[in-house]
Amino acid sequence: MTEARTKLQSLLRELFEFDCADLDFGVYRIMNHKRAEIERFIEKELLDAVARELNQGVLSSQAQAASQLAEAAQEVRSTLGAESISPEGDLSEQYHKTPLGKHYLELREQAATYQARPEQETLIFNHLFEFFRRYYQDGDFISKRRYSRRERYAIPYNGEEVYLYWANKDQYYVKSGEYFTGYTFKAPGGVTVHFKLQAADVEQNNVKGEKRFFIPLTAKAAWDEAAREVIIPFEYRPVTSQEGITYGTRNQQEKIIAESLEKLPTRLKKHTEAVAALIAERRKNAEGGSVSYLEHHLRQYTRRNTSDFFIHKNLRGFLERELDFYLKNEVLNLDEMLSGDGGTASRSLGEGCFQLMQVIRRIALRIIVFLAQIEDFQKALWEKKKFVLSTEYCMTLDRVPEAFYPEIAGNKAQIEEWRRLFKMEEIAPTLFHSGGKARKPKGRGRKAGLDVAFLKAHPSLVLDTHFFDQGFKDRLLATLDRLEEQIDGLLIHSENFQAMSLLRDKYRARVQCAYIDPPFNTENPQFLFKDDYKNASWLTLMADRLRIAPVFLADSGSIYVHVDHNSNQYARFLLDDVFGADSLINEVIWRIGWVSGYKTQADRYVRNHEMIFVYGRTTGFYFNKGAARIPCVSYARDTVERPLAQILKAWGLSGDQVARTKIGFRDWQDRIYKLAMTSGEGAYNVEDTWNCNEYEDIDSNKIKRNAAEYTPNGSLITQKPEKLLKRVIEVSSRPGDYVMDFFAGSGTTPAVAQKLGRKYVAVEMGTFFDTDIMYRMKQVLHGRKVGISRQTSYAGGGIFKYQRLESYEDALNNIAFDTAAGKKALELFGEDYLLRYMLDFETRDSETLLNAAKLESPFSYALSIHRDGQTSEQPVDLPETFNYLIGLHVKTRKAYNDGDRRYLVYRGSNERANVVVIWRATKGWEKADFERDKKFVLEQKLTEGADEIFVNGDSFIPDAKALDPLFKRLMLGGVV
Repeated sequence: MTEARTKLQSLLRELFEFDCADLDFGVYRIMNHKRAEIERFIEKELLDAVARELNQGVLSSQAQAASQLAEAAQEVRSTLGAESISPEGDLSEQYHKTPLGKHYLELREQAATYQARPEQETLIFNHLFEFFRRYYQDGDFISKRRYSRRERYAIPYNGEEVYLYWANKDQYYVKSGEYFTGYTFKAPGGVTVHFKLQAADVEQNNVKGEKRFFIPLTAKAAWDEAAREVIIPFEYRPVTSQEGITYGTRNQQEKIIAESLEKLPTRLKKHTEAVAALIAERRKNAEGGSVSYLEHHLRQYTRRNTSDFFIHKNLRGFLERELDFYLKNEVLNLDEMLSGDGGTASRSLGEGCFQLMQVIRRIALRIIVFLAQIEDFQKALWEKKKFVLSTEYCMTLDRVPEAFYPEIAGNKAQIEEWRRLFKMEEIAPTLFHSGGKARKPKGRGRKAGLDVAFLKAHPSLVLDTHFFDQGFKDRLLATLDRLEEQIDGLLIHSENFQAMSLLRDKYRARVQCAYIDPPFNTENPQFLFKDDYKNASWLTLMADRLRIAPVFLADSGSIYVHVDHNSNQYARFLLDDVFGADSLINEVIWRIGWVSGYKTQADRYVRNHEMIFVYGRTTGFYFNKGAARIPCVSYARDTVERPLAQILKAWGLSGDQVARTKIGFRDWQDRIYKLAMTSGEGAYNVEDTWNCNEYEDIDSNKIKRNAAEYTPNGSLITQKPEKLLKRVIEVSSRPGDYVMDFFAGSGTTPAVAQKLGRKYVAVEMGTFFDTDIMYRMKQVLHGRKVGISRQTSYAGGGIFKYQRLESYEDALNNIAFDTAAGKKALELFGEDYLLRYMLDFETRDSETLLNAAKLESPFSYALSIHRDGQTSEQPVDLPETFNYLIGLHVKTRKAYNDGDRRYLVYRGSNERANVVVIWRATKGWEKADFERDKKFVLEQKLTEGADEIFVNGDSFIPDAKALDPLFKRLMLGGVV
């Protein structure tokens, strides 16, 4: 086997993720499932194709030229004598100018231009290697458009005055960061292992290079005997100079893992249970060797977070265009062709060059088609609408009919949450012992420690339907007419691109104001970027989400995009590209706070501001002028300010404290006393520089206190005060309008929207959806006076809905292969099936792609979901998913029972009609069952007044349509 061939095969195995045979998640699981077919393609079918192309192309021409030369030699010898050509094929000089001699020499020169077969194969393999290695890096294809040897890259450009381009513009950013800061797995013996990322503590001038690695801090690994947990801290950083010497320049992460596998058991050797769990065999590797739990998960964790950042939107088109560039600039040797005399040899050289190009092109296209099949499969999974996994509601008890109170009072899980969230010992000290355990009261609700009277006396307690069974939820929601009108907001636990893709038809043109505070373009657990592509990663992350955003905005709507100095220049160009430069309303400068302390000793201008770009959906955006005016008071300087300044000075305080005191006074003046003013009151028009004058107080100095009151641990995943969002929302929307935030952070936007009487949609992923947003919003409904609460009339109360969606990784993990059907198809259609159709055909009935046959049991449709180190079957909320796909605005949701049959019926409307959607289980039904079904629906008048009736599966219901094909089509319908 030639070196060039081996080198190409190694590269192809890397392109097809063969180096990840040990990984069992995401796309690696899919590639491992098809490993045998891919290996056969690399090892045999591709090489056979090269041989066929050579035989049909270059070698065929070479054989023809050799035959023509032999015939000419025979003719020369017959005419000019046997001695006219030497045994080596040289023509006697005396015959060079004869017609036969000239013809022979031309044919000989032509034949000399052909290379031997091994040389041709080597040339082909080398060109294929050079072409494909240009664009692949750590699991991703990077769109580096090549131009020529001199100008290395070409940018697609259509003559625009200004054009924004970056390396990953034609790709999706798919890295969620879900497993970045924390990764958990279960090991044998009931041991749980946690990988915890902590801030790197390394001097900047001591790092070597820009590439970052996951480095376990083995000396800090710990065993918690009581919890039976191993905690292994990590840093994510470049290696130090000394580590660079230790790990070398190649395969550094592998060497780091190998070192950790030796050191961690030694570190924990006193804790035999921990060590036994870590070194226990998890599986066998490809060579049959043992792979421990620790090794397996170290590789899983590092690979999850250092590769596969992008999916190409059109990999085949990109690589085919690049292949044309490559062939013309690297294979076609125009200089050699032009340097000839135009004779037979020159023509032969040109023909040979073109034949070589054809061979390389045909082989490369085979590889491109195969790679594109895999990339397009991932793209389809990324773009497909994601299922709603669960739907729950939070509402204050004043919204719950009292008939439900006995059940609520008896729900231990709900009462335990109230005790934890709302300090029940303080609200009702007589109901709890000192240890926080409930006493046994008299009357109903006795078991849980509360009674109905207590619930009636505390209407602001927040009920979460998560703690109740399906029957309770069905009955409760059936009492809510005009369901969506009563719901104040929607919280979605999901990666935001997936959520926006699912919600778009439901909330199309309904959002009046959108505010986003995306992760800044810095080292951030919420924003993972590919080494050497930080800015491109950020732009790719933002571009597709911003391009969906206009779909949600009303014509009079606007969007606020909050950025800092790391990304403002990119954001402005991107927003101009999406909304149009004419749609820019303002660039707002927000002064973060007041410079004090060490910052005043800085050796450069102190950065003390961030930017908010405000764009309108159209030029007819809504702007509330009244809300853009700040009340201000004119004080009598001689009688108030100057004497007060003297007093403050005597106490060692700055005179500018007077102005700050006025601001604080304004918020409290109605609750204290009225100051007699000498020159009346007025209003200050808000400028596009915020928090830069004495009348404003929207800096970040008080955030830490507010966050500590709102969240259990005082989380600071956002730095935005409620007053900032109050201004944004009041200026850009009216009460009852929808406000949207698809980078919700700790939930400031929905919290302020709730207090200001706006409806809201907020999207966030990761663990702080529960630890921060859910905690905070329950406190808001409860009426806790924090943030802007005292400046509004809102005293608590309301309903919000929250849902959790399937993730992209869930979709990958729920792919199932129909191996038997695939084997038959491969036998019938051969290579064409393998290269083009294999993945789509064999996975078509996977649950994540909506297995329509299983809609006959809609209430038990499930996906395999991996969370917190464990995998379980989780039911899917098919009705809620379908409602989003058809853009249904729900008026009522009611459950009915016909004996042992459960019917779930949604009534509502979309842009086209009044709609009824009916769900029921039909598995095993025969004609009599469908007749009974029709009779029940008509007797209960379930379809009365509907313009469109959808029902899952078959039915005899008049005018009803099976929703199954529509559901499938909309699920796989792609993006905007």
